[in-house]
Amino acid sequence: MKILYGILIIFVTQGVQAQFVHPANNNAFLQTEVASVYVTMSSQDAWTMVNDSLYSDFPFVSSVIYSSSTIQDTILTVGIHVRGNTSRDAGKKSFELSFNTYVQGRKYRGLEKMKLNGEHNDVSILRSKLANELCAQAGIIAPRTSYVKLFINNVYKGLYINVEHTDDEFIQKRFPNDHTGNLFKCSYGSDLTYHGAGVGYYQNTYELKTNELSNDYSGLIYFINILNNSTPTNFVCDIQEVFDVDSYLRTLAMEILMGQWDGYAYNKNNFFLYERPSDGKFIFIEYDLDNTFGIDWFNIDWSSRSIYSWANANRPLYSKLLAVPYFKDRFNFHMKDILTNDFQPSTILNYLQNTQNMISSAAILDDFKGLDYGFTDQDFLNAIDQAWGFHVTQSLSEYIENRYATANAQVLNFQGIQNPCTVGVFDLEMNNASKPMQAFDLLGREIPLNAKNCIKMVRYENGTVKQLYEHE
Repeated sequence: MKILYGILIIFVTQGVQAQFVHPANNNAFLQTEVASVYVTMSSQDAWTMVNDSLYSDFPFVSSVIYSSSTIQDTILTVGIHVRGNTSRDAGKKSFELSFNTYVQGRKYRGLEKMKLNGEHNDVSILRSKLANELCAQAGIIAPRTSYVKLFINNVYKGLYINVEHTDDEFIQKRFPNDHTGNLFKCSYGSDLTYHGAGVGYYQNTYELKTNELSNDYSGLIYFINILNNSTPTNFVCDIQEVFDVDSYLRTLAMEILMGQWDGYAYNKNNFFLYERPSDGKFIFIEYDLDNTFGIDWFNIDWSSRSIYSWANANRPLYSKLLAVPYFKDRFNFHMKDILTNDFQPSTILNYLQNTQNMISSAAILDDFKGLDYGFTDQDFLNAIDQAWGFHVTQSLSEYIENRYATANAQVLNFQGIQNPCTVGVFDLEMNNASKPMQAFDLLGREIPLNAKNCIKMVRYENGTVKQLYEHE
C-alpha cells in the first residue's frame, strides 16, 4: 500500500475549486521507527492525575523529551492530563500533552497538542493506525499518526499511537487559505436531527471548538434544518448549497469498509463538522477510528453487513442522501474507486506485517496491554491472522478479505448520473470559458485532458474549474 509522505491536494466539489491539503509527516510523526516520549512530573501530580483527577482535563505541569534515532528535543512546562471518554477507566490510560497551555502560542514541530492513545481495546495496536492511513491514502481528511513509547517518571507505560489533534491548527494545515471557520466536535448523540432554531439543544452534543467567543451556531442549525426539512423536490440542490456532499459520500464509503460502527452512520458519534468560510458549506471529518476492522460489541458481522442498509435508524445524513439517485450513484463511484485503488487486501496486509515488525519489540515490552482484557504477547503476535475472541470477533486479515469480497459483491455499478443542480450561473460562465488547460482525478493527480469513463476536474485558462464525466 502506498503511504503518503508528501502533500495531497484534492478537488471534491462541483462548480467551484475546493482544496484540502494532507500535510507531510515530519519528525513528530515518524513512519519508519518508534520514537520515545519521556514525561517528567512530580510524583504526587502523577498519582493525582490518574486517580483524583481522572475525569478532569486539568493540565498538570511536566517536562517532555521527544527522542528518536536522529533527534532529541526537550520541551519544558508542558501540560499533561488523562484523555478520552470511556477509556479514562481503562487500566492503560490515554494522555494529552499540551505545549501551549503554559507558554502561550508555543508549538512543538507545528503541534499545539499531542494525543497519545493507549489503544486498550485493540490487541494488535494496528487498527487505528491503519484506518487513518487508509483515509489519507484515499483522499479523505484524516490526522497524521505515528507510534511512540511513553515513559512517565522513567516508568515505561507502553506503546502508544500518537494521533494529530483535531483543532484550529489541524484545520489551518488542511485549509491553509480557508481556515477561519467554525469547527464543531460532534459527540455521542449527534444524529443531525432538527430540534428547532434555539441553540440550547445543539450545544449539548455539538461542541464549538474554534471561534468560541462568537458562539455562533446559526450555520450549523441552518444546515441541520435543510437536511431534515427541505422538500423532496428541492432537497438535492438545497443540501449541496450547505454541505460538501461528495466528500462525505467518499468518507461514508470508507467508514463502511473499515467497519467504523462508532462513527455517525451507526452510533451517532465521533465526527467533526467544519464550516468552510469561503462558501459556507460544512465538511464532514471522521475521528477516533479504533473500533474498526473486526472489533464489535453488538454481535454484528460488520465485514458482510450490507453497504446500503449499514446505518442505524434515525440517521438523516445517511438515509436522505442515499435516497437520492444522484447521490447514491456518487456513493457507488466512491465505493468502487476505493475498492479498486485503496482497499486492496494484499497491499494492506503487507503494510500491517511490516508495521507489526517495526513495533513488535515495543509492544512486547508493554506490560500495560494486558490490564484491561488480559492481552498477551502471543495475542499481539497472532493478531493479524487470528481473532482474539470476545469483542475482537475477527482477525485483521479475516475482516479485510471478507469485507473486500462482500463489498465488491454488493456495490452497484456507477452509472454517471449527472448532478441535477449544475445548470446555473456557473454553467453559463463555462460556456464562455477559455480553453481547458489541465485535468485531475478526485485524488488531485493530473490526468490527460481527454481521459474518458472517469470523474475529472478540468481547469480552464481563465482559472475556473469544473467537474466532468465523459463516456467513450
